[in-house]
Amino acid sequence: MGGLSGEGEDILKGRPLFLLGFMGAGKTTVGSLLARTLGCSFVDLDALIVERVGKSIVDIFETEGEESFRRYETEALESVAEGAMVVATGGGVVTREENWKVLDKGITVALMASPEVLMRRLGRGEGRPLLHGEKDWRELLNERESLYRRAQLVIDTTCLTPEEVVDCILGALEEGF
Repeated sequence: MGGLSGEGEDILKGRPLFLLGFMGAGKTTVGSLLARTLGCSFVDLDALIVERVGKSIVDIFETEGEESFRRYETEALESVAEGAMVVATGGGVVTREENWKVLDKGITVALMASPEVLMRRLGRGEGRPLLHGEKDWRELLNERESLYRRAQLVIDTTCLTPEEVVDCILGALEEGF
């Protein structure tokens, strides 16, 4: 990987880099590695919500519903809208137009993968309430795919290691996309 450690502020130009994508696309794994490489902070939006609300994502969905979760998600997103950092968003953050007002202030990178790879990565879907809901996960993926493609950079992670994905992102950042 590139030797950019400590230059996160410069390469990100003081903006957050938001990783978008479906569950299992690699946002948390890639985000953590990218932040370490850049020498900047990493925020997992779902973990931030859990910390703030004091409930697991599953508990929020079960006791308060998806709409409450989406409100918490928007509040958490707004709280990380400034500064050089890498943010792994939840898979559904793209579904609220108001979130795009925040996302568009930063750098948006969508991580995509084939449905077969996503299913393998997700396993039984523990801790992912939308995998156990009324909609088939493939239906959710189809609904969100065009929203993910609104990102400034779209990377297919199907055949890439996390390190290779980080290299793709760093290359694009160096080119100033």
